[in-house]
Amino acid sequence: GVDPMSNTELAATVQRLAAALRDENAPRLGVHTMSEFMFCQLAGVIAVDQQDGDRGSECHGAPALGGLPTLLKHRLKMPTELARKMQHVAYSFSVFILLNLFSAWYMAIAAAFLLVLLAYPVLLLIERSSLYKRLFVDRDTGGGELRKQLLYVQLSFAILIFIYWGVLGTRWHYIVAVAVMAWGFGDAAAALVGKAFGRHRVMHKCIEKAKTYEGTGAMILVAGTALFFTLLCYAGKPWYLSLLVAFIVAPVCGVVELFSRRGTDTLTVPLSAAALLMPIIYLLGFLGW
Repeated sequence: GVDPMSNTELAATVQRLAAALRDENAPRLGVHTMSEFMFCQLAGVIAVDQQDGDRGSECHGAPALGGLPTLLKHRLKMPTELARKMQHVAYSFSVFILLNLFSAWYMAIAAAFLLVLLAYPVLLLIERSSLYKRLFVDRDTGGGELRKQLLYVQLSFAILIFIYWGVLGTRWHYIVAVAVMAWGFGDAAAALVGKAFGRHRVMHKCIEKAKTYEGTGAMILVAGTALFFTLLCYAGKPWYLSLLVAFIVAPVCGVVELFSRRGTDTLTVPLSAAALLMPIIYLLGFLGW
């Protein structure tokens, strides 16, 4: 089902990417084929322009981050949990490719599912190999955590894109990035701080594993910071509105992460953040903010 890319089309895509990187006024790339998307992901380049008055500042030339945790783990022998959470942050940044590289929401969703179809069987085949253990971090001894997270991440992207781009239109599609950044950075902070400094466990029958007040506090603080800067820099919202929204939404993200079970925070945190973001921003806009 993936359309082939001829040498001529490949050369044209490379030229468009290079031109966009050189020209600050380059038009938004209209990537309409799956093969162009896969090439652009491998090239690790995004070249986009602002089309909508509600969109934030322009972004020309963002490096792919997906391979960075693998490289650092392999070369620097970093702690396992740090490498694992860097993988999660790298996953979260891939949402910008889906949002900015495609001109239609359904193509972005199709690309997310295409990635699952391509990557899932590969992970299944190699996860018991020594190469997999050297390059990736998987807490399940028999493998499977990365495959599960791949499904959760792409499913959350697809749901958010369908609602906040497909149904509600481009005016609200920045909500997808804001919600995903809150999860990506906040979840990483919760795990790292909780494991390193957590001393006071949160006791509740509905909370899975040993979660601490320190980790939850880190989640709220870092998720709030991610919310603020993504709203400010990507969505182009005023600083005071970004700060107020982050102050309201971040604690909810922390509580949702605290009660999420079996890795489902990959779904629950961004979805709950998005569900709060839109009505709050709409209400503040109605009040003249």
